[in-house]
Amino acid sequence: MADYYKTLGVSKGAGADEIKKAYRKLALQYHPDRNKDDKGAEEKFKQISEAYAVLSDDDKKKQYDAFGDSQFHKQYSQEDIFRSTDFGSVFQEFDMSGMEGIFGRIFGGGGMGPGGPQPGRPGQRRAVKGQDVEYPLQIGFAEAFGGGERQISFQLQDGTRRDLKVRIPKGAKDGSRLRVSAMGAPSPYGGPAGDLSVILEVVPHPHFVRDGDDLLTTVPLKISEALLGVSREVDTMDGFKKVKIPAGVKPGTKVRLKGLGFPVMGREARGDLYVVVELSLPTQLTPSQKTAVSALQEVDL
Repeated sequence: MADYYKTLGVSKGAGADEIKKAYRKLALQYHPDRNKDDKGAEEKFKQISEAYAVLSDDDKKKQYDAFGDSQFHKQYSQEDIFRSTDFGSVFQEFDMSGMEGIFGRIFGGGGMGPGGPQPGRPGQRRAVKGQDVEYPLQIGFAEAFGGGERQISFQLQDGTRRDLKVRIPKGAKDGSRLRVSAMGAPSPYGGPAGDLSVILEVVPHPHFVRDGDDLLTTVPLKISEALLGVSREVDTMDGFKKVKIPAGVKPGTKVRLKGLGFPVMGREARGDLYVVVELSLPTQLTPSQKTAVSALQEVDL
């Protein structure tokens, strides 16, 4: 991520004159015609020019300070950044002939000169999209499983209130983003509104653990059940189902119930449910249990 203040070597509270002075000094130092054998100088010149184009414009600087580099670049293209920037006034007391050619070569030749970029007609502004907005939405485990609709309401920084319904898809995952077009912040320049990203936070289930589209649950077995095998009813998202546990099963063994996992988001398919075997050992033995365990020892079990 870029830090325009560090790029120019000024503090966040620097005024317009200080920003201009810092840029002029660096621009003269890294001017490509003065550093023809240094390929890095041209890149540095480009970086400091971009930083100056933003920090010398009150509106762009305000947006950059408010939202940071990442969000700022979602709103502003390079063309937007350099639009109407007056580089010529920075070098007016210097003989910087050829500066317009330098800017054109570095920034693509789209009329990017010391007087600022001039795409299309002079003074023409391209509509800039408004700020995108994120909204965290907590949903239940069953809601993520079966999908549904939720009514949400939130307020933007300018006081605008948004009220809308969002559809929760079947199989929604924790961290999933539901994008709703044009429900973000309005554009300060008359462009389209930004988008809304609803970020889903799925509440964990007390009995199931989700692994992708699969589910895991545990079944505790007595020693006799693990040795001899047993049929047990286990809870699933579709109600209770009977599971046959084979004799001699080892702790940690997974018994697969095909197609009883989570719906695969956006598809007519489901993951699997895995029943994980655990061994349930008593903390204290009754006299008869001690006798039985001693008998097992005698037969090498």
